[in-house]
Amino acid sequence: MYIDLPNIGNSYKQDEVFGTVEALKTVSDLFMPVSGKVTAINPPLKEEPTLVNSDPFGKGWIIQVALTNNNEVEKLLDAAVYQH
Repeated sequence: MYIDLPNIGNSYKQDEVFGTVEALKTVSDLFMPVSGKVTAINPPLKEEPTLVNSDPFGKGWIIQVALTNNNEVEKLLDAAVYQH
């Protein structure tokens, strides 16, 4: 598996592709849930991309973003909706 991370400082609009994740037989795009500027990336993912699956709420975070449109957060789903 491989993960392609954006550069710090890049800005993206909501739903825009900011990177990719490559698994055994497929490559999937990573879409921005909100508009914003990338303020940090998770460098350990370059060496251990499986952290995205094994520890998504801990060591497997992908990027940190400074929001440019706070209203977009209201449209996001919460964890309870994803569990159903």
